[in-house]
Amino acid sequence: MELRSLGKSGPQVTALGLGCMGMSGMYGPADRRESIATVHAALDAGVTLFDTGDFYGMGHNELLLAGALAAVPRDRFQISVKFGAQRDPVGRWIGFDGRPAAVKTALAYSLQRLHLDYIDIYRPARLDPQVPIEETVGALADMVTAGFVRHIGLSEVGATTVRRAAAVHPICDLQIEYSLISRSIEAVILPTVRELGIAVTAYGVLSRGLISGHWRNTAPAADDWRAHGPRFTGENLERNLALIEALRPLARERQITVAQLAIAWVAAQGADIIPLVGARRREQLAEALGALPVRLSAQDLAAIERAVPKGAAAGERYAPAQMAHLDSERT
Repeated sequence: MELRSLGKSGPQVTALGLGCMGMSGMYGPADRRESIATVHAALDAGVTLFDTGDFYGMGHNELLLAGALAAVPRDRFQISVKFGAQRDPVGRWIGFDGRPAAVKTALAYSLQRLHLDYIDIYRPARLDPQVPIEETVGALADMVTAGFVRHIGLSEVGATTVRRAAAVHPICDLQIEYSLISRSIEAVILPTVRELGIAVTAYGVLSRGLISGHWRNTAPAADDWRAHGPRFTGENLERNLALIEALRPLARERQITVAQLAIAWVAAQGADIIPLVGARRREQLAEALGALPVRLSAQDLAAIERAVPKGAAAGERYAPAQMAHLDSERT
């Protein structure tokens, strides 16, 4: 398994990480036994980086990972945790909390749920507009000094916020959506993090399954978070699926799947980019792992670019209310 550095201040991690959100109901019901088997399959394949959030299933995802990793030596895995997203008892999103006291309280609960003494990479899920990023990162730095956090990351923030955060404490990575159809980071954010020696952990590399090559022209179920995604509804869905059909011949020529082509494209954008795949079943994970040996030539990349030009996606990546919380979209 290829290793990549999580920025100049972070650890070595595998060239592909497992995003665990879908194992806790965000995409409809998930099978607990299959989720745990998928985590174990990732470990068996050599994957070390597992990404979660304390708000995934209201703590469910952390408890799931705790059970899956209970008998695994601590030096065989790295846990990345997002915190700060606020939800009410019925699961509605009600804001973000980046206050220093909230940072430390959230960390205490995550350590308890995960049954860990420290978290490898800890990051605010979004920017709290009411709290200067310097205060949030300052509290995280206190937790690094105390030994409860090894490295500090960020998520979905813009270039200016990244610079302000990095002036307080070294930042190892920025977690942000990046895929063939979500490329807004390329203009300003990606050059900025590269200048600062910060890696990118790219989530949504298959755009939540939309560009996996397996999605059919049907709307998501009502209990699936994607039902609220503009790219998955109406004419937008039809237009986006047409884009993916343009990739299918390219994948076939290379004897790989559309999903493997899309993951390989993200990995090919630089050694400082680590794709996170949201597999919640073993067959999905196996397909994603099959992208790792794929090496795309300059001609391959040009052909992919012609098939899916930058900015070709129909619809925003989130609904308007969620887009409003993205500091990364204001850079």
